[in-house]
Amino acid sequence: MKFFLIYVLFPFFLFTASDVSVDIIQSNLKRIYYEAHLTNQAWERLAVLCDDYGPRLSGSQNLERALDWINDMLLKDGFDSVWSEPVMVPKWVRIHEECQLVYPRSKSIPVLSFGGSVSTPQRGITAEVLVVNSFDDLEHKKDKVKGRIVVFNPPFEGYGKTVQYRWIGAVRAAQYGAVAALCRAVSPMSMNNPHTGVMHYEDSVPKIPFASISEEDALLLERFQKRGITPKVFLNIHTADSGMSPSRNLIAEIRGAVYPNEIIAFGGHIDSWDVGSGAHDDAGGCVASWQALKIIKDLGLRPKRTLRLVFWVNEENGLKGGIKYAELHKHENHRLLFEFDSGVFPPNRIGFSGPDSLWEKVLSFGDLLRKFYPELKIQKGGGGVDISPMTQLGFPGSSLGTNDGGKYFWYHHSHKDTPDKVDPKDLNDCSAVIAMFIYLFSELI
Repeated sequence: MKFFLIYVLFPFFLFTASDVSVDIIQSNLKRIYYEAHLTNQAWERLAVLCDDYGPRLSGSQNLERALDWINDMLLKDGFDSVWSEPVMVPKWVRIHEECQLVYPRSKSIPVLSFGGSVSTPQRGITAEVLVVNSFDDLEHKKDKVKGRIVVFNPPFEGYGKTVQYRWIGAVRAAQYGAVAALCRAVSPMSMNNPHTGVMHYEDSVPKIPFASISEEDALLLERFQKRGITPKVFLNIHTADSGMSPSRNLIAEIRGAVYPNEIIAFGGHIDSWDVGSGAHDDAGGCVASWQALKIIKDLGLRPKRTLRLVFWVNEENGLKGGIKYAELHKHENHRLLFEFDSGVFPPNRIGFSGPDSLWEKVLSFGDLLRKFYPELKIQKGGGGVDISPMTQLGFPGSSLGTNDGGKYFWYHHSHKDTPDKVDPKDLNDCSAVIAMFIYLFSELI
């Protein structure tokens, strides 16, 4: 019985210092939860954003038109302030890409250039293939690389480990004389579906064309090689690097009633790659955050601290939006930076990075949130790419994690990242958790 009393009274002990009634807090959390599930408005907005405006690569007209639409909708939602802040972003354009197996038989190979890849010669490249499974394997076979197209076929061992082949593969292949490189999709489930993403060149190494192919085609090429057959591939890629282009971060606020100069900034990145429509990465994160602010506004809740919704640009290939935000706002009193960029699936954790004095209070939120989401955990270690320029300055950072069942990287950076892959209930749940967490942080920290 004593342990039970301690468990129940512990959150109350923390919260009474803020002069906020726990009954009111609990009542408002319940109101937020039910408001989030009244309609599928969030999903409908996600569908419009993705369907009507399509993929939103930095520098594209799609991105700017999408930002125009969101700006108009934010004004209609009636937030206290809506504004944009100019950001210069890189403009890389995919023009044409073609890949064909020409020996030992003819077969079309679906291909997606990696972001930033240079072009092949105008008429393309026809060359023999060398398949490697790792950088160590490449080192062992380096004498066979010159004049060939290197195909990286590493097993998927988690995104953080496997993505290194996409990031630095062109450099590693080029240093031994490869004329181009291909990389198996960085995904646990390819289904004949290449995945794009940003890549890296070094000025000291020749820049060669670099693109993604599916797991199935990478394995096919490897099987040929293991049988003593040297496959030959035709690759024709045309891209353009157009330098820097004007874009913007888009921001909306509900002004704090008690501490208006204390800011909780939260959101996602509105840019995406130029395939699919970026539903999970990161339109869903943006829309869930947007809906969270709208829920609080529609319920008539007036937060103590200013809640600032941010649509950051250029997360995918430059981080210019996050850098510009830090440049303009690093002198403001940010109590928290929060990012949602983990795919729209059932919410199961909130990560937090900050001082111990705040951690103890944030940890106590779990007892309230688990009344609605029993599996939700509060854990140390939170943040995101867009908020990293601010968290590196010492501001606390937080993020929402989801239980994707391994599916997020099925869709990530591919043609399959479309709204039909997003469950409306999951989107409502993510919106509710974000709204509840930032409300608690505003009122009780």
